Amino acid sequence: MTIRALIVDDSALIRKLLSDILSEDPNLRVVGTAVNGKDGLEKVGKLRPDVVLLDNVMPVLDGLNTLARIMRECPTPVVMVSALGEKAEEITLTAFEYGAVDVIQKPEGILSQSMPEMAEEICRKIREAAKANLENLECMRNQESEKPEINEKKGKIEEGRSRKQMASVRNVLAIGASTGGPRALEKLISSFPGDIPAAILVVQHMPAGFTSSLSKRLNSKTALKVKEAQEGDTVEEGTVLVAPGNYHMEIVQKTVNGRKKEIVHLSCGPKELGSRPSVNALFRSIAPVYGSRVISLVLTGMNCDGADGAEEVKKMGGKVIAEAQSSCVIYGMPKEIVRRKLADFVLPLDIMAEEIIKIIS
Repeated sequence: MTIRALIVDDSALIRKLLSDILSEDPNLRVVGTAVNGKDGLEKVGKLRPDVVLLDNVMPVLDGLNTLARIMRECPTPVVMVSALGEKAEEITLTAFEYGAVDVIQKPEGILSQSMPEMAEEICRKIREAAKANLENLECMRNQESEKPEINEKKGKIEEGRSRKQMASVRNVLAIGASTGGPRALEKLISSFPGDIPAAILVVQHMPAGFTSSLSKRLNSKTALKVKEAQEGDTVEEGTVLVAPGNYHMEIVQKTVNGRKKEIVHLSCGPKELGSRPSVNALFRSIAPVYGSRVISLVLTGMNCDGADGAEEVKKMGGKVIAEAQSSCVIYGMPKEIVRRKLADFVLPLDIMAEEIIKIIS
């Protein structure tokens, strides 16, 4: 089936570049373009596309307001088209709360060396977005009034943690997510208590740059410490490390002053199943290091990234949790876990944190 796409962007160059990219995929067809949000809204209603590619910063009607009206008036899977830069990235992350399915980085030019790879990723994300379950895109925003309490708890918990200085973590939660993941991660991670007896490692399929903004946003929503992982970061309880876009994140052991420590190693190795970071790469690396202390979680997303790694986790005595279809935006990655009979638990997102606490307590 051909997927019909509408491109909404105030840049004629971007409209042309995206149209050319989509025209190379026999499963995609551009049914129209729009020069701003107002024009885009009219064409969504008239053309009824399968997917909308939406610029985040536009005149007349900006991306966020356009998105909100699309989801209210004519619900359609929307992929945000975003430039890099803190402001643009923050707008894009807010767009996930408004109902966006995914994000692609704005192509810089047809002569760019990375253009073929970027074009492949853009087409793949559009194909995935067309399969999104829009009923699971309900708003997951926390109330602003909760922030002061979260920050106060975080300070107290970090003080206690620095005094303890445990030799190794008691549990490791390794989370893999793709399409629909940013919103799922916010809901899940904000539900964990700040004194959770576990370190948390996250791989979210996202372009380079956006994972830094995602980490900052998650950090503001939870009593846990959340940061984008850097080479050499130590794995610690109560800390969430998010794999940076375009880098595989692996955990390795290193001896420092006679003590073994688990630290982050980042690599630009080949993409796995079209993705870097790869969920499989993270899961494979932690399985022999932590063994039965691992709980790997596979959340919403297309394809099967995470399944091979989950097999390694199981072999070493760890547990595997798959998100239930009832809460997935895209039931692909968790479906593969269930198909291979790797899941110890299949849980909807709204009870996942509660059940994990029971498992590790």
